[in-house]
Amino acid sequence: MRSRIFLIFMVLFSFLFILGCSHLEFAPKDRIWYYHKELPEADRAIEAAREAGKDVQCPVEFQEASDLRDKAYETYQQYCGTQEGIAMAVEARAMAEALCPGKPKPGVIARMTLHIHFDTDKAVIKEEDRTRMNEAVDFINKYPKAKIVIDGHTDSVGDEEYNLGLSHRRAQAAKQYFVEEGGIKASRMTVRGHGEPRPVQSNDTAWGKSQNRRVEILITE
Repeated sequence: MRSRIFLIFMVLFSFLFILGCSHLEFAPKDRIWYYHKELPEADRAIEAAREAGKDVQCPVEFQEASDLRDKAYETYQQYCGTQEGIAMAVEARAMAEALCPGKPKPGVIARMTLHIHFDTDKAVIKEEDRTRMNEAVDFINKYPKAKIVIDGHTDSVGDEEYNLGLSHRRAQAAKQYFVEEGGIKASRMTVRGHGEPRPVQSNDTAWGKSQNRRVEILITE
């Protein structure tokens, strides 16, 4: 009798799971492996917008789309297949795809992201990062006539105003390396520090913070 009840329970559970969690896509994130396709589609739309330079062209609108995408994941994770989270993801994707209407393209030709192992509160390029920095030199040298923008970013640890200055110092350290070690003219490079307001991942995890502590190289026309 018990085995029959257990079997019926498993059949009902499987039916409800399939009903509530069908049409999933493998997209491991924050301890969950599968999501409804609308959420990873929002991820891809936002990343495509970033690759197109729209995070530079219209940063406020881009951040709004990114924040809504993050909120969609947060809401979705509370209940499997929550329609509210899916709806947020659909809206975030639409926002990302409609960014910067009617504005001229910013002229970003290519970009490269560097995750440099800066010590806490430091802006010194370490020996372990020289290989990656030299790869960046090679990347820049592919565009000998282009201008270069070096953007520094931090995670959310610490004071926001302080992080703004820290991100600028770290971007400046990258520029100095490119000049001294790569022979790239300083006049070609512009340094900007953005601090913490432009995360590419959630700052709720150590891995996410490591992704947000970065230097981005933009090749511009």
